[in-house]
Amino acid sequence: MATGDDISSEPQLKRTIGIGQLTLYALGSMLGSGIYGLIGKAAGLTGNAVWLSFLVALVAALMTALSYASLGSRYPRAGGAAYVTQRAFRVPVLSFLVGLGLVCSGLSSVATQSKVFAVNTAALLGTDGLPVEAIALGFILILAGIVFRGIQESMWANVVCTIIEATGLLIVIGAGMSYWGSVDLFEIPHEKADSSLLYLVMLGSVLTFFAFIGFEDTINVAEECKNPKVTIPVSLVTATAVAAVLYIAVAITAVSVVPWRELAAAPAPLGAVMERAAPQFPSIVLVAITLFAVANTALVNYVTASRLIYGMSRQGLLPPSMGQVHASRQTPHIAVVALLAVLIPLALVGSIAELASATVLLLLFVFTVVNGALAVLKLRAGEPEGAFEVPMFVPVLGGIVCAVLAVFRVATGNWQASAIAGVLLAGILVIYGLLRPEPTDD
Repeated sequence: MATGDDISSEPQLKRTIGIGQLTLYALGSMLGSGIYGLIGKAAGLTGNAVWLSFLVALVAALMTALSYASLGSRYPRAGGAAYVTQRAFRVPVLSFLVGLGLVCSGLSSVATQSKVFAVNTAALLGTDGLPVEAIALGFILILAGIVFRGIQESMWANVVCTIIEATGLLIVIGAGMSYWGSVDLFEIPHEKADSSLLYLVMLGSVLTFFAFIGFEDTINVAEECKNPKVTIPVSLVTATAVAAVLYIAVAITAVSVVPWRELAAAPAPLGAVMERAAPQFPSIVLVAITLFAVANTALVNYVTASRLIYGMSRQGLLPPSMGQVHASRQTPHIAVVALLAVLIPLALVGSIAELASATVLLLLFVFTVVNGALAVLKLRAGEPEGAFEVPMFVPVLGGIVCAVLAVFRVATGNWQASAIAGVLLAGILVIYGLLRPEPTDD
């Protein structure tokens, strides 16, 4: 383990990210492919009341987002979730589970997006002679190159993708806004009449919660932010609020334009909305926007995973070599390459749905622990206060909500996703047993 003097003399991460860039970074992560694909599935569960599911999911996500904003203003460090877990509980195995659990969720997400990108690219370009696996592999290699190149390059790629995907959602809203008020927004599936509106909305919110995942990525680029104690909370809260407005507006638009049964059966739900509301609009444009959304989600998750590995190394939870920073690029190049070695085989196995569901379960576990960590740290005397403080009920309620959603997901979802998440956590425990890390508490 390197000493403080050793670390200060080594290449450091480059502080270049301001509030605008970080807001778009968080927004781009949330506005990924989730909303483009899951709106139909959510409508199948809750009917026209799908917008309520997004509203409930927002409340669940906002509690944890506020906790992350507070933690980011208190302890602005890469690998923040693992750091605050260790600082609060001082249980290395739990910190290790949280840190690598986030890494695994990020890798699962990148692998998922690489498959989605490959399938959509093949359909868009008609590349029948080129295997989908080859497109996915090329996509991952390009991502790795951007992340290695530098944080500024990654952030500007994110800015471009975020603007494009947000524009896509605004186009959908603008095309269908004239349909607002034409349907009963509280109508639920008649065949599920024995189920209450509240139950169906809760069921849908477990699914729509996936669309808000991404806010947690901001804390992991803390060491590359200018004035992170202010930049992180302002950017995170702003991005979550903007995402919520867009999601609820898209949900209302979608069920107003296309009956929810048709929406649930559509392979490209927002494409179906545009065909009905603006038939003259080229369908290929929405497909292309979806590709940017998918690429953006994968890019943000790759950046986040590499910074988690870097932060855990500097904390003593992973070998020191994983915390090395490239002298000229000022990026954690060893972590970037190590993740690439895991991503390539992961992208070639497992279905999209199972990988996505496993990602959600891992993140809900992490969110429960991180909320608990903030509650413990708020009660401990001598802990520094941040520029953005939240009342105690925020982390307590956030932890409870995330734990309930996790249990609900396991109870109502397929067993394969739970099995993948369980195997990944078991594998993390095995790695911990082999490494026996001795983390620092500072």
